[in-house]
Amino acid sequence: MRRRFRRPTIRGRIVTLTVIPVIALMTLWTFAMVSVTGDLRALIRVQSVYEGFGTPVDTAVGQIQIERRLSAEYLGTGREDTLATVAALTDQQRSTDRAVRAMRDAIGDQDRRADLSLRQRQSLDAMADAVDGLEALRERVLARTISWDGAVDAYTTLVEPTFDVQSTLTALQAGQLAREAQVVVELVRVREFVSREDALVAGARAAGTLTDRQYDALTATIEDRRVFHRTYVPDLPADSRQLFTDFERGEEYRALTAGEDALLRAGASGAGQAMAADSWRTTTDRAVKRYMLLCTESALNTADRGRAFAYREMVKAAVVGLIGLIAVGLSIWFSVTSGRRISRRLEELRDAADVLATQQLPDVMERLGAGEEVDAAAAAPPLDFGDEERGLDEIGQVGQALNTARLAAVEAAVKQATLRRGVFAVLLNTARRNQALVHRQSKLVDTLERRTSDPDTLEDLFRIDHLTTRMRRHAEGLIILSGATPGRRWRKPVPVVDIVAAAVGEIEDYTRVVVPPMPAVGISAEAVADVVHLVAELVENATVFSPPHTQVTLRTGQAGSGFVLEIDDRGLGMDAEELAQAHLTLARPRDFDPAQDERLGLYIVGRLAERHGIGVTLTRSPYGGITAVVLLPHSVLAPVEPPARTNGQEPVDKPLPPPVRSVPTPRTLVAVQPTHDRAPEEPAEQPAEPGAPAFGLPTRVRQASLATPLRDAPPAAAEEADREVSPEEMRSIFGAFQRGLDRGREGDPAGPASPSAPPRTRTTDDGTDDDA
Repeated sequence: MRRRFRRPTIRGRIVTLTVIPVIALMTLWTFAMVSVTGDLRALIRVQSVYEGFGTPVDTAVGQIQIERRLSAEYLGTGREDTLATVAALTDQQRSTDRAVRAMRDAIGDQDRRADLSLRQRQSLDAMADAVDGLEALRERVLARTISWDGAVDAYTTLVEPTFDVQSTLTALQAGQLAREAQVVVELVRVREFVSREDALVAGARAAGTLTDRQYDALTATIEDRRVFHRTYVPDLPADSRQLFTDFERGEEYRALTAGEDALLRAGASGAGQAMAADSWRTTTDRAVKRYMLLCTESALNTADRGRAFAYREMVKAAVVGLIGLIAVGLSIWFSVTSGRRISRRLEELRDAADVLATQQLPDVMERLGAGEEVDAAAAAPPLDFGDEERGLDEIGQVGQALNTARLAAVEAAVKQATLRRGVFAVLLNTARRNQALVHRQSKLVDTLERRTSDPDTLEDLFRIDHLTTRMRRHAEGLIILSGATPGRRWRKPVPVVDIVAAAVGEIEDYTRVVVPPMPAVGISAEAVADVVHLVAELVENATVFSPPHTQVTLRTGQAGSGFVLEIDDRGLGMDAEELAQAHLTLARPRDFDPAQDERLGLYIVGRLAERHGIGVTLTRSPYGGITAVVLLPHSVLAPVEPPARTNGQEPVDKPLPPPVRSVPTPRTLVAVQPTHDRAPEEPAEQPAEPGAPAFGLPTRVRQASLATPLRDAPPAAAEEADREVSPEEMRSIFGAFQRGLDRGREGDPAGPASPSAPPRTRTTDDGTDDDA
């Protein structure tokens, strides 16, 4: 399943827009700081790095230089070497091995190598690889398979990588400091030149003579030493230059120069004897050591200056870095603060719109629904989003537009409520007129029913009366939706059985409704009309939304909080969403929307239930449809007066008729002889003679007053069993039963209707006052 991420907020987007370039700047700033401080840290570490790696290399190179001189002397003597020469060479080789081993240990120290750059590690590795050829060279020297001058050149090759080591270890990337370090490295070569001179002179003395090539090498070495000294010493800083100047003025340097001059004057044949062995050895040894000390001090002076320069630059970099961090922090703070400010203002807009939608407009609509006068400006006061004189930003302009929208919405609500009140007034006026006409039509039909005895005419009149009753209910529905109260009112309580019978009589498919026996519970006079209408709407919904061959059953029962009436249908039912919407309609009937014409019955039920505190709940029926549970509270219940006495007899306590039941064939009932003003026959009694009273109630039989030849032949039994009872016939049966029941209660003797008889009052209108 694809994961759906939450959309970022405005504050998050603003912070993101600021943080992204800040992160880029921080990356560049970090790179620059690392690059700058890396060189500065290298300057600070020059002395420690040189002491850790340069000193072991210098020591090893010094020992190799001494071994070079002794090797040249050993090879120069030929086969006439003395034990002293061999012993001296062997001892020096052991000293050289110790120095080389110390150098290898220093180069192989991985912890300290981590502080070196790649170039420095490469130069040290090259030096270590160079001394690997020392053993092979020694074997050739001891075997005398190499000349003494060739040995000097071979040892010189071993020593050559040390200058690269010196250069990389003291390499500084800071202008003048880099130049100073390079000058010191070149002066290290002067020490090598002096050592090489010593080796060449030692070989020449041992051999007794010099070849032209050997002499040329000696003179070239002397000239290189002098050229390097004259060239690079003046380039040194004052403190380091002063060290070399003092050396030049000293006895050691003058002795070295005098010896070199003597060698140059002696030529190739006399170079070996030009200098005494002891004096030349002493002069070169002292010169080599002095050059090493001078170069070391010069390097340390340069390192001190580099370290001081590095500290100054580090301080500057730290200050710049701190300022950069402060700037970055301010940028982030400003972006967060700006985002929070903008977000807060947007939240004010959101809250204002939410208050308008959830509080102000519903409150205005409720007040308008209650009939109050609402001032649009007071109901939706403008919110402050800035000073218009100083100019509004985009959010302020949106806020101003929201203020305009708030006022327009409230004004529209007021106008809409006014329009709805006008529509409801028109509906109420039209409904009142229809109600008056329907009432007059009902009285006219009732008069016609009393004046005629023709069965067919009575059947048509009953059908018209049924339609009139339904028209009256629809007219009252419009009055209820308009917020008014129908005009019908009762003067005394009415039994629940009569309420249900009247409600069933106001729907179209009343033949499908099963009315069970009910207890002697009455409804208060002021609630009779509304309860009848409420039950009629629910029963009609049950018949409309269920198949035509099914029944709608009613159940009653007592409850702790009142009287319960359940209406079951066997339709398709409603899903959870539809049930929730129906309950919302019942709970909030004042939110009637004329566009929701499919829920008019529920709106009517909700308004009637709200008026009397009646509870209406819709649940799923076990038959698959919907069960409407009507809870009549004690406030609408009232005791019912017992039946009046008839001719001095006790009141007739006749049980209620059995409920209308369905037969196997859909929408067909067992054929019943059509009657008018006749009570249904009791199952437990024998049929009475035509015209004979049953339980004190008059009975009228169709064609009973006619002569036998004039009567129609009764239909065949098979035809009666298969004939479908029409709604009008069932209406006439129920009407006759109700009127007979009323006359029995009032003690009115049965008799034929005559034009002079007073109008009979039907059950649904008994004891009512109509405002029409």
